[in-house]
Amino acid sequence: MIERALRYANKKLLPDDYRFAPQWIVLGVNNTCNLHCKMCDVGTLSLETNFAKNLVGTTPLNMPLELFEKIADQTRQYFPKSKLGFLFTEPLAYPHIVKAVQYATNHNLYTAITTNALLLPNKAEALVKAGLQEIFVSLDGLQETHNMIRGNDKSFQKALEGIRRLFDFENPPKVSIVSAVTEWNSGSLRAFADYFKDLPLHEIGFMHTQFGEPSIAALHNEIWGQRYPATESNLDEVNLDNMDLPALLEQVRAVKAGNYPFRIYFSPELNDTDSMETYYHRSDVILGKRCEAVYSSIMIKSDGSAIPAHGRCYNLQVGNIYNDSLKDLWNSPVFGKFRKDLRDAGGFLPACSRCCSAF
Repeated sequence: MIERALRYANKKLLPDDYRFAPQWIVLGVNNTCNLHCKMCDVGTLSLETNFAKNLVGTTPLNMPLELFEKIADQTRQYFPKSKLGFLFTEPLAYPHIVKAVQYATNHNLYTAITTNALLLPNKAEALVKAGLQEIFVSLDGLQETHNMIRGNDKSFQKALEGIRRLFDFENPPKVSIVSAVTEWNSGSLRAFADYFKDLPLHEIGFMHTQFGEPSIAALHNEIWGQRYPATESNLDEVNLDNMDLPALLEQVRAVKAGNYPFRIYFSPELNDTDSMETYYHRSDVILGKRCEAVYSSIMIKSDGSAIPAHGRCYNLQVGNIYNDSLKDLWNSPVFGKFRKDLRDAGGFLPACSRCCSAF
């Protein structure tokens, strides 16, 4: 309770001098993905957006194992309670993923992977034995829907096989499913949740479509374009007007009325018609209080460069771990200035409005 109060005071009074450790060290360990998701700029080859550049805009293609070990060593030295999160693009396509997890385990560091799980059947045993502690599997519907969204006719089957494989071994990681709510699956959320009732999952999270509209990017850039330029994002094949919001609201309520052996949550919580309409058709309206990700996360890419929070944030160069320590990156003047600007702007900048960290 005392620490929580101190953190809050630090954010409010001295955001440019934040004295607490990150919760997550986000690792962009590679710049490639093996699926082509309709709601992702990388999947649709919309490579000029901030989101795409944050995910695939660096070289080398794969983070050298030595660089990962450097990050892990410094995490243990400076932030031993912080978690290492392998996510964005596709971590299981990273050739050193098992060695990296094993190295972290050997150094008493917590590891989590977010994955489309296409490669999980072949890697499940090795990851369990390496000590992986948590895995988030991205599934966006049952077989036909998911495979259509992801552009691979075996994606759902492989993911399900991989999930089940994890439970074949002793001490499996916590397994959760993350599902992006889109125009293609918004009418079948209850059926999706029901399908997994018999699996010992940790939780299922339904994430409302995350996007950046061109008009909001333009509005943002009028004010912040010199310092934090914004682009549209994740709308190349998404049409927000195709969302049947009454049907979606009915599905949300049906899921919440269900009885499941695991936790289910929605982000953000949209529980009535007005909030649905505002989220999907009034993205100029900020729904959250402030960005917490800049106080909980830092992302390091395959070339050692660091950005605030994670891949959905601005392509702001905080520094590079080849030249700066992890501690210095977390407390760098650039990062501190960004936190202060967010505080002074009321918690968010205009282009933050439909980021996953805006709620």
